[in-house]
Amino acid sequence: MIIEQLANEVLEKAIVLNASDIHLLPRKLDYSIQFRILGHLYKGQILSFEEAERLISHFKFRASMDIGEKRKPQTGALHFRFQKRPLAIRLSTLPTAHQKESLVIRVLPQEAALPIGQMSLFPSSAKKLHALLMHSHGLMIFTGPTGSGKTTTLYSLIEHCSKKLNRHVITLEDPVEKQNEELLQVQVNEKAGITYANGLRAILRHDPDIIMVGEIRDQETAGIAIRAALTGHLVLTTLHTRDAKGAIYRLMEFGVKWEEVQQTLIAVTAQRLVKLQCPLCVHQEKSSCTNQHHNKRVSVYEILSGKALQTCIREAKGQEVSMPYPLLQDMLRKGVALGYISEKEYKRWAFQKEAIPSTSR
Repeated sequence: MIIEQLANEVLEKAIVLNASDIHLLPRKLDYSIQFRILGHLYKGQILSFEEAERLISHFKFRASMDIGEKRKPQTGALHFRFQKRPLAIRLSTLPTAHQKESLVIRVLPQEAALPIGQMSLFPSSAKKLHALLMHSHGLMIFTGPTGSGKTTTLYSLIEHCSKKLNRHVITLEDPVEKQNEELLQVQVNEKAGITYANGLRAILRHDPDIIMVGEIRDQETAGIAIRAALTGHLVLTTLHTRDAKGAIYRLMEFGVKWEEVQQTLIAVTAQRLVKLQCPLCVHQEKSSCTNQHHNKRVSVYEILSGKALQTCIREAKGQEVSMPYPLLQDMLRKGVALGYISEKEYKRWAFQKEAIPSTSR
């Protein structure tokens, strides 16, 4: 089979299945293709070593990665049109114990982001997020595990700011995941000297109203984001933490002063992307849904702002607090009580422990 034809078939199958990721995993005798769909991995076809290596080289070449380098991890990104549909993919290679490369492809559809009201399970959460965007300056942090919909939420909110609020939005991403003509988008390119820190400094001189930073990765980026929030900009960004409260501790680990956190932080959210319970299966005692066409997923948010956020900040400083605040687990339990989420889906997310990656890069 022509390798380009095989690559198109793999991408087409991922799109038809609505898969978020494609895995090419080396085994002792062959390669296995797997697709991540609604958070679960499903097995696809089996490839020989020769087919898989040619396929990986094909994707690496199209993403301007080093085809000859197979001993080090690499990342790349590619934007193109597939069957008249705009599409972007993000690639990550990793050498394995089998002396072969593993490849994971994140599929990033380029359609316009849905309004936050259509993404959120609870209308009150969408209204609260829109209300927070009315701030002229401050820092909003979005947390959650990989695949929880953080980037989708960010794009929905900044598109709202650009189109509905007529505010100048600049994004700094690694890589740019969705091309959008309404936004001024900057891509991190460390070879060209555009790091998160340097890029953020340059953006501050470009008269932005709102800055979206893909991720706060280090102390320098955290410090610049805080200064941007202090000097009249609304900054939206993500952090890798287990929950909303953990973002406060992470900022302090990055050397941000307690007073700066208190002055700049206006909201922290934690979110999970949950599968809605099929209405046909609510009263059935089955572990899985029998309606294969019901695969809608929505976001559940834990939003800390106002008094609840100040309570968490004081708690992070070591002060005694007594005021309760809403947790993600409470929002998920509410979804179960209203019949939107199954007990199985609740247990899957409510007690999930996400490992916090190292901040060093």
